[in-house]
Amino acid sequence: MPKMIVSIDGVVIKEVQLTKERTSLGRRPYNDVVIDNLAVSGEHAAVHMTGDEVFLEDLNSTNGTYVNGKAIKRQQLHHGDTIEVGKYKIQFISELEGERFDKTMVFKPGMGVPPSTAATSTERVLPGELQGCIRVLSGAASGREVPLIKVVTTVGKPGVAVAAITRRQHGFVVAHVEGVGNPLLNGTPIGNEPVALKSGDLIELAGTQMQFIQT
Repeated sequence: MPKMIVSIDGVVIKEVQLTKERTSLGRRPYNDVVIDNLAVSGEHAAVHMTGDEVFLEDLNSTNGTYVNGKAIKRQQLHHGDTIEVGKYKIQFISELEGERFDKTMVFKPGMGVPPSTAATSTERVLPGELQGCIRVLSGAASGREVPLIKVVTTVGKPGVAVAAITRRQHGFVVAHVEGVGNPLLNGTPIGNEPVALKSGDLIELAGTQMQFIQT
Protein backbone atom coordinates (compact mmCIF):
# COMPACT_ATOMS: atom_id res chain seq x y z
CA MET A 1 0.00 0.00 0.00
CA PRO A 2 1.47 3.39 -0.96
CA LYS A 3 2.20 5.87 1.81
CA MET A 4 3.72 9.26 2.50
CA ILE A 5 6.33 10.11 5.14
CA VAL A 6 5.99 13.74 6.29
CA SER A 7 9.05 15.48 7.77
CA ILE A 8 10.46 18.91 8.53
CA ASP A 9 14.16 19.70 8.97
CA GLY A 10 14.88 15.99 8.76
CA VAL A 11 12.49 15.11 11.59
CA VAL A 12 9.72 12.66 10.71
CA ILE A 13 6.32 13.97 11.81
CA LYS A 14 3.82 11.44 10.59
CA GLU A 15 3.21 8.56 8.24
CA VAL A 16 0.08 8.55 6.07
CA GLN A 17 -1.25 5.43 4.38
CA LEU A 18 -2.92 6.20 1.04
CA THR A 19 -6.15 4.23 1.27
CA LYS A 20 -8.58 6.53 -0.56
CA GLU A 21 -8.96 7.53 -4.20
CA ARG A 22 -8.37 11.14 -3.16
CA THR A 23 -6.24 12.35 -0.23
CA SER A 24 -6.15 16.09 0.46
CA LEU A 25 -3.24 18.05 1.94
CA GLY A 26 -3.52 21.49 3.46
CA ARG A 27 -3.58 23.76 6.50
CA ARG A 28 -7.31 23.46 7.24
CA PRO A 29 -8.28 20.81 9.82
CA TYR A 30 -10.70 19.01 7.47
CA ASN A 31 -7.86 17.86 5.17
CA ASP A 32 -6.79 14.22 5.28
CA VAL A 33 -3.21 15.39 5.89
CA VAL A 34 -3.12 18.57 7.99
CA ILE A 35 0.09 20.61 7.69
CA ASP A 36 -0.06 23.46 10.17
CA ASN A 37 2.17 26.05 8.54
CA LEU A 38 1.33 29.52 7.22
CA ALA A 39 3.23 28.78 3.99
CA VAL A 40 0.72 26.01 3.26
CA SER A 41 -2.64 26.90 1.69
CA GLY A 42 -5.92 25.86 3.28
CA GLU A 43 -6.42 23.34 0.50
CA HIS A 44 -2.93 22.96 -0.92
CA ALA A 45 -2.73 19.74 -2.93
CA ALA A 46 -4.41 16.38 -3.47
CA VAL A 47 -3.16 12.86 -4.16
CA HIS A 48 -5.25 10.76 -6.57
CA MET A 49 -5.00 6.98 -6.83
CA THR A 50 -6.11 5.31 -10.07
CA GLY A 51 -5.38 1.61 -9.97
CA ASP A 52 -1.64 1.26 -9.41
CA GLU A 53 -0.93 4.84 -10.48
CA VAL A 54 -0.71 7.76 -8.06
CA PHE A 55 -0.90 11.40 -9.16
CA LEU A 56 -0.22 14.59 -7.19
CA GLU A 57 -2.24 17.70 -8.07
CA ASP A 58 -1.58 21.25 -6.91
CA LEU A 59 -4.87 22.95 -5.94
CA ASN A 60 -3.85 26.45 -7.05
CA SER A 61 -1.88 26.91 -3.84
CA THR A 62 -0.27 30.24 -3.04
CA ASN A 63 3.31 28.97 -2.73
CA GLY A 64 3.13 26.00 -5.08
CA THR A 65 3.75 22.27 -4.79
CA TYR A 66 7.12 20.78 -5.73
CA VAL A 67 8.20 17.28 -6.66
CA ASN A 68 11.95 16.61 -6.60
CA GLY A 69 12.59 20.36 -6.60
CA LYS A 70 10.33 21.24 -9.56
CA ALA A 71 7.00 23.06 -9.38
CA ILE A 72 4.12 20.92 -10.63
CA LYS A 73 0.44 21.25 -11.43
CA ARG A 74 -0.26 17.54 -11.82
CA GLN A 75 2.34 14.79 -11.92
CA GLN A 76 2.52 11.05 -11.48
CA LEU A 77 4.40 9.98 -8.37
CA HIS A 78 7.04 7.27 -8.32
CA HIS A 79 8.63 5.42 -5.41
CA GLY A 80 11.13 7.68 -3.61
CA ASP A 81 9.82 11.00 -4.99
CA THR A 82 10.11 13.95 -2.60
CA ILE A 83 7.18 16.37 -2.39
CA GLU A 84 7.77 19.84 -0.94
CA VAL A 85 4.88 21.77 0.63
CA GLY A 86 6.02 24.90 2.44
CA LYS A 87 8.92 23.88 4.71
CA TYR A 88 7.68 20.31 4.86
CA LYS A 89 9.04 17.42 2.82
CA ILE A 90 6.94 14.38 2.03
CA GLN A 91 8.54 11.20 0.73
CA PHE A 92 6.31 9.02 -1.42
CA ILE A 93 6.70 5.29 -0.79
CA SER A 94 5.01 2.97 -3.27
CA GLU A 95 6.43 -0.31 -2.02
CA LEU A 96 5.71 -2.11 1.24
CA GLU A 97 8.86 -1.65 3.29
CA GLY A 98 7.61 -2.77 6.67
CA GLU A 99 6.84 -0.64 9.67
CA ARG A 100 9.87 1.64 9.49
CA PHE A 101 8.11 4.53 11.16
CA ASP A 102 5.87 4.60 14.18
CA LYS A 103 3.11 7.09 14.88
CA THR A 104 3.68 10.34 16.72
CA MET A 105 3.36 10.00 20.46
CA VAL A 106 0.12 11.82 21.34
CA PHE A 107 -0.72 13.34 24.70
CA LYS A 108 -4.32 14.43 25.24
CA PRO A 109 -5.75 15.82 28.48
CA GLY A 110 -7.33 13.04 30.50
CA MET A 111 -5.85 10.26 28.40
CA GLY A 112 -3.04 7.89 29.27
CA VAL A 113 0.03 7.10 27.22
CA PRO A 114 0.10 3.50 25.92
CA PRO A 115 2.96 1.50 27.48
CA SER A 116 4.06 0.46 23.99
CA THR A 117 4.35 4.06 22.75
CA ALA A 118 7.51 4.28 20.64
CA ALA A 119 9.62 7.04 19.18
CA THR A 120 9.61 8.07 15.56
CA SER A 121 12.76 7.14 13.66
CA THR A 122 14.44 4.50 11.58
CA GLU A 123 17.25 3.87 14.07
CA ARG A 124 17.35 2.46 17.56
CA VAL A 125 19.78 3.05 20.39
CA LEU A 126 22.81 0.79 20.26
CA PRO A 127 24.58 -0.55 23.37
CA GLY A 128 26.82 2.09 24.93
CA GLU A 129 25.02 5.04 23.31
CA LEU A 130 23.31 7.82 25.25
CA GLN A 131 19.95 6.90 26.70
CA GLY A 132 17.16 8.89 28.23
CA CYS A 133 13.45 8.95 28.89
CA ILE A 134 10.49 11.28 29.23
CA ARG A 135 8.52 11.13 32.50
CA VAL A 136 4.95 12.42 32.29
CA LEU A 137 4.16 14.70 35.26
CA SER A 138 0.54 15.69 34.62
CA GLY A 139 -2.74 14.16 33.49
CA ALA A 140 -3.94 10.57 33.68
CA ALA A 141 -0.53 9.35 32.48
CA SER A 142 1.32 11.05 35.34
CA GLY A 143 4.27 8.92 36.44
CA ARG A 144 4.54 7.04 33.15
CA GLU A 145 8.03 6.93 31.67
CA VAL A 146 8.60 6.69 27.93
CA PRO A 147 12.14 5.58 27.01
CA LEU A 148 13.87 7.46 24.19
CA ILE A 149 14.90 4.28 22.40
CA LYS A 150 15.21 5.76 18.93
CA VAL A 151 17.12 8.63 17.41
CA VAL A 152 14.07 10.91 17.14
CA THR A 153 10.99 10.95 19.36
CA THR A 154 8.06 13.22 18.45
CA VAL A 155 5.69 14.20 21.24
CA GLY A 156 2.59 16.33 21.41
CA LYS A 157 -0.80 16.74 19.83
CA PRO A 158 -0.79 16.90 15.99
CA GLY A 159 -2.44 20.08 14.74
CA VAL A 160 -1.93 21.79 18.12
CA ALA A 161 1.73 21.45 19.10
CA VAL A 162 4.42 18.91 18.28
CA ALA A 163 8.03 18.81 19.48
CA ALA A 164 10.90 16.48 18.61
CA ILE A 165 13.55 15.16 20.96
CA THR A 166 16.67 14.06 19.06
CA ARG A 167 19.57 11.99 20.38
CA ARG A 168 22.89 13.37 19.18
CA GLN A 169 26.43 12.20 19.78
CA HIS A 170 26.95 14.31 22.89
CA GLY A 171 23.43 14.62 24.24
CA PHE A 172 19.76 15.25 23.51
CA VAL A 173 18.11 18.33 21.97
CA VAL A 174 14.47 19.41 21.75
CA ALA A 175 12.95 21.40 18.89
CA HIS A 176 9.56 22.89 18.06
CA VAL A 177 8.15 21.10 15.01
CA GLU A 178 4.64 22.34 14.32
CA GLY A 179 1.70 24.12 15.89
CA VAL A 180 0.94 27.63 17.08
CA GLY A 181 1.78 26.92 20.71
CA ASN A 182 5.54 26.70 21.21
CA PRO A 183 6.61 24.12 23.78
CA LEU A 184 8.11 25.46 27.02
CA LEU A 185 11.48 24.38 28.38
CA ASN A 186 11.78 25.26 32.08
CA GLY A 187 9.10 27.90 31.49
CA THR A 188 10.78 29.50 28.46
CA PRO A 189 9.29 29.10 24.94
CA ILE A 190 11.44 27.06 22.54
CA GLY A 191 12.26 28.92 19.32
CA ASN A 192 13.03 27.60 15.85
CA GLU A 193 16.47 26.23 16.75
CA PRO A 194 17.04 22.98 18.69
CA VAL A 195 17.86 23.48 22.37
CA ALA A 196 20.16 21.18 24.37
CA LEU A 197 18.49 19.21 27.16
CA LYS A 198 19.86 18.56 30.64
CA SER A 199 18.66 15.79 32.91
CA GLY A 200 15.79 17.14 35.00
CA ASP A 201 14.62 19.74 32.46
CA LEU A 202 10.87 20.37 32.42
CA ILE A 203 8.99 20.43 29.11
CA GLU A 204 5.40 21.62 28.73
CA LEU A 205 3.57 20.83 25.51
CA ALA A 206 -0.13 20.86 24.58
CA GLY A 207 -1.07 21.18 28.24
CA THR A 208 1.06 18.24 29.34
CA GLN A 209 4.09 18.56 31.62
CA MET A 210 7.01 16.22 31.11
CA GLN A 211 10.49 15.82 32.57
CA PHE A 212 13.56 14.80 30.59
CA ILE A 213 15.81 12.29 32.35
CA GLN A 214 19.17 11.21 30.90
CA THR A 215 20.51 7.90 32.09
